[in-house]
Amino acid sequence: MGYLSRREHSRAELARKLAPHAESPEQLEQLLDALERENWLSNERFADSLLHRRGSRYGAARVMQEAKTHQLGSEQLGELRDRLRESEPERAREVWRKRFGTPPATPEERARQIRFMMARGFSRSVIGKVIQRRGRSFR
Repeated sequence: MGYLSRREHSRAELARKLAPHAESPEQLEQLLDALERENWLSNERFADSLLHRRGSRYGAARVMQEAKTHQLGSEQLGELRDRLRESEPERAREVWRKRFGTPPATPEERARQIRFMMARGFSRSVIGKVIQRRGRSFR
């Protein structure tokens, strides 16, 4: 209960954390089933929580990579991916604005901004829209 009172956990994550304390794998599965029946444990809520915790700072690729490590179902992953893609341009603009705020003045600065955004998991097409040349030529 302590784990679940702090934040949402996926079923796989909670199973991994509780496994050392369980007497048998069957006992662990029974506990996880009971927690799901009582609505204490929910992969859907975990996916929402992950979106809210990571979505404001990272792109769809990075959040999806983390979600896959939690062994969510394909339906939940699909919903999460769709929600991330819908809001990715706005989230990318906000991350870029907080970090840089001004268009790059040199090709080196442009490359640095692109690398930063790619490391955050934003797609190349979204990055291209966010980091505009504003009519400047680097050549």
